[in-house]
Amino acid sequence: MSGCPFGHGAEPQPSTSPPDNHDHRTGHEETVPGAPPGMTYTDYLKLDAILTAQSPLSPDHNEMLFIIQHQTSELWMKLMLHELHAAIGHLRNDRLPPAFKILARVSRIMEQMVHAWDVLATMTPPEYSAVRPYLAQSSGFQSWQYRCIEFAMGNKSAAMVRVHEHRPDLHDTVLAAQRAPSLYDESLRLLGRRALAVPASHCERDWREPYRASPEVEAAWLVVYRDPEAYWDLYQLGEELADLEDAFRLWRFRHLTTVERVIGFKRGTGGTAGVGYLRRMLDTVLFPEIWSLRTRL
Repeated sequence: MSGCPFGHGAEPQPSTSPPDNHDHRTGHEETVPGAPPGMTYTDYLKLDAILTAQSPLSPDHNEMLFIIQHQTSELWMKLMLHELHAAIGHLRNDRLPPAFKILARVSRIMEQMVHAWDVLATMTPPEYSAVRPYLAQSSGFQSWQYRCIEFAMGNKSAAMVRVHEHRPDLHDTVLAAQRAPSLYDESLRLLGRRALAVPASHCERDWREPYRASPEVEAAWLVVYRDPEAYWDLYQLGEELADLEDAFRLWRFRHLTTVERVIGFKRGTGGTAGVGYLRRMLDTVLFPEIWSLRTRL
């Protein structure tokens, strides 16, 4: 029978075997700690809270799209941070296979976020202009989760930490992200533990500072890429990083083109330069030696 693979909208079908969680001794469903008896789909996903979290301020029909676009992006970013923190921990502990699986997932999440811009791009300039006055000074530039993602990927900035000073709890979270080694920092420390010639300045440093490209680091990656069979897991790590940055660049580009399409060159609601700022961000390279080494192969 056709229908949603998760059973949504389908009539219950008779089963020839009892459900695995049925206790035949008592006739009741078995439960585990944290799973309330009788919990429904709506209960589990907290849908009552999620689906009532959209409160348009304007009378314009299109504001719902604007809200949901950004709320869903924040949910995907929450998952990205969850996965990036796990991947960094695996690299720190020399567990590369699970790190690879997680990094592949993060790349797919980023691709999902890229396609989300296609939906927001259906909002025309007059439609956005009807909503914009109701946004006041709120701006995606103030997304603390996005800032933590940038920091986890290595694009550190003290100025971006200060953006969150109005919320001490969020400021502390972003500051902790700035102080922690990034995904690329842990990758280079891993290369160093494998006896590749990564300079000490790139294995132990002030993690708050932006990453600076190094000829010595490029040379270390070149050893890996010139002999993939001998360094297969490190070679795979390099390609996972390339995939991730590739997806991140596409997200930045679609962000830029969508903003330019909808608001042109107006300043952003949070006081940023809008399109000008986004264009500058396109030049940011997160894992520079992963890209520069290719010219020398």
